[in-house]
Amino acid sequence: MKKIPAVSNTETNAKLPWLGVIADDYTGASDVAGTLVRAGMRVVQTFGIPESSMQMRDVDCIVISLKTRSVPVAEAVEQSLAAAHALTMRGVQQLYFKYCSTFDSTAEGNIGPVADALRGEFVRDGQVTVVAPGTPALRRTVYNGVLFAGMDLLQESSMRHHPLTPMSDSNVASLLQAQTKTPVGHVGYSAIEAGAAAVQSQLQILSAAATGYAVVDTLDDGHLAVLGSALLDHRLVTGGSGLVGGLAVARGARVQPGPAPVTRPTGPAAVVAGSCSEMTRAQINAFGQSRPCFLVDPVAIADGQDVVATALDFARQNMVDGPVLIHSTTSPEEVSRAQQQLGRARAAEITEQGLSTIAEGLISLGCRQLIVAGGETSGAVVRRLGIATARVGREVAPGVPWLTTETGLTTETGDEFAILLKSGNLGNPRLFLDAWDHDR
Repeated sequence: MKKIPAVSNTETNAKLPWLGVIADDYTGASDVAGTLVRAGMRVVQTFGIPESSMQMRDVDCIVISLKTRSVPVAEAVEQSLAAAHALTMRGVQQLYFKYCSTFDSTAEGNIGPVADALRGEFVRDGQVTVVAPGTPALRRTVYNGVLFAGMDLLQESSMRHHPLTPMSDSNVASLLQAQTKTPVGHVGYSAIEAGAAAVQSQLQILSAAATGYAVVDTLDDGHLAVLGSALLDHRLVTGGSGLVGGLAVARGARVQPGPAPVTRPTGPAAVVAGSCSEMTRAQINAFGQSRPCFLVDPVAIADGQDVVATALDFARQNMVDGPVLIHSTTSPEEVSRAQQQLGRARAAEITEQGLSTIAEGLISLGCRQLIVAGGETSGAVVRRLGIATARVGREVAPGVPWLTTETGLTTETGDEFAILLKSGNLGNPRLFLDAWDHDR
């Protein structure tokens, strides 16, 4: 696996990070990084596995962004183990395997196989590994081991139609047990309400019964705080972005001076959107009421039209007056039409290549603030721009922080730029309009 290039740094006596996060996609990594910043942590996010020679100035947490959610199992395991070893070499005390709060996976993986591999390398003495997808800030909760998306069972939410990981079950233990031979248990609401000692007692009972995993109920942030206190000595924890906040609180982040705010560049701004989620469509509709939008059609690209050049001409003419939006987001019917004409894989490839090329062109035009919507689109754009590390700023919405680049392409004036990587369903309808003024 190719590692990202090293970045030199002469600062010495830096504080060692206590937490190392292995995230299975880029927007999910930004989600967990934003949660940690909200809890008072200094966070660096890397895209890919950092070289051993890379020095990171005083940070509390390192978040490694991978793209392993839907790759072959063996590849996901290899990359995740490499990331874990890179983090432990930097002295982290606790590893956190971060996956989606909707437990995006199939019966083959990749959550179970990656967790098994990490347990095999880093967990000793029969310690139970917690499984905590619940993230109340995103309205993802777990009760009696059952995962809810808002008021809906997971299997009755929009996730049942996900093109790569359709979710047809809401029982987290069942979902995980299909992916692992390690027995999966459960720590219920009543134990968590009783406090950290009760949670630890339940985990010891499960360990004595040779249970390797424990799905934990999570209904509110108070439950996350209890779990954080109970899991301070656990070498490996797994979950969504919620539990890292509980872990940070348990380590006293809120009683320490907060980190200095990350300075975000200002200047020309643009949005590149590839997600077709309901929320992203709402955000595009809201933006289009007052600002110009350009639709990228993969069928037109396949027909030989120079859509990229046209999109960049559109941006050049309009970006001087404010943010512009370039997107491939359409209705499910239009997406189906393109997939029928081009094939599912080809349509996705054309779209992501086109959008990432446009993003590169926007930076070359002087764009210094870029929002990218959609997990696959975010991955394609980050790779195209060559971003290796970024400083994590405050969130615009839960799970959606601004990042300020430290490596990768720069604007035509040689300056760093800010990028916001948004999972399709996150944020409110006005996010594309309001994000630019956040913390100004």
